[in-house]
Amino acid sequence: MSTPHPPAGLRVIGAAEVAAQIDGNREGTLTAVRRAYLAHAAGATANPHSSFLRFPDRPSDRIIALPAFLDDTGETETDGGGRWSGIKWIASYPGNVEHGFPRASATMVLNDYETGYPYAVLEASIISATRTAASAVLGAEELLGGRRARRVGFVGTGLISDHVRMFLRDLGWDVDEFVLFDTVTANAERFAATLAADGPSGAVSVVDDVAGAFAGCDLVVVATVAGTPHLTDPALLADAPVVLHISLRDFAPELILAATNVTDDVDHAVRERTSLHLAEQLVGHRDFVHGTIADVVRGDLRRGPGRAAIFSPFGLGVLDLAVGGWVHDQVVAAGGGRVITDFHAV
Repeated sequence: MSTPHPPAGLRVIGAAEVAAQIDGNREGTLTAVRRAYLAHAAGATANPHSSFLRFPDRPSDRIIALPAFLDDTGETETDGGGRWSGIKWIASYPGNVEHGFPRASATMVLNDYETGYPYAVLEASIISATRTAASAVLGAEELLGGRRARRVGFVGTGLISDHVRMFLRDLGWDVDEFVLFDTVTANAERFAATLAADGPSGAVSVVDDVAGAFAGCDLVVVATVAGTPHLTDPALLADAPVVLHISLRDFAPELILAATNVTDDVDHAVRERTSLHLAEQLVGHRDFVHGTIADVVRGDLRRGPGRAAIFSPFGLGVLDLAVGGWVHDQVVAAGGGRVITDFHAV
């Protein structure tokens, strides 16, 4: 066994290089997320609860730490994947949008498994949005049984919805029609123009009532900034769609209880006043959570016939590691990044 030694330096990978790897191979990022979910279900991860830094005089702002460890090395060297540990440190400042720049900013640090020394720092807001969208689209594919949706509704047409759109486009989804709703109609109209210009192909319309983004849809993407439930009408689920409940706090508990519920990790998702958490508080148990996305991928869980399925992914740190580690390895293979050779105090 070789003697461990600190990394030779610290590699810095900026937003342009991160985006280039993801934009060039969204199928690869989806594979990384799928593998991470299976590794997590197999116990090959460590994923502590997120830690929230809040400010007494800035109640809408927060910075979140997501530490994690992921061993996705497989049984042989040809299995792909990797063994990564590190942390994503992501700030959410909603007021940034009013000043013309994104709400979220983030950094990821990757640490050497043998010594603990950091060996890479990556711009991570793109990684974070990518793993969120990849997780959602993986859930859609598995719950629908393929990359086909006759009618897709979007509730909320911001950054995450746009990343979902790009996954649908680049993974070759077959969609007949998109129906968009946003509380700010101009946002929905801008998103409609993007869909029309940059696919995936399909008719696009904007509706002035949220019910229109559910009616007749077999897939609905809910990605808002809601902090409390605003979707309360049971009729929204009448057509038994697959719902990607990315923003986690939109549905009233009664609608949650009427659906087949899937999440990524039950202990993580049923807390912090998510819709799942509110449902637990209402009924006093978690039996309404039918399983995890890993159960669906393995074929151990199927949708209830004629019943809506709601996938509520809390967002695990191991997914950030899966995407960030994969990006890092692709950039290194291409000779990219900027290495600071004298970073460490050794």
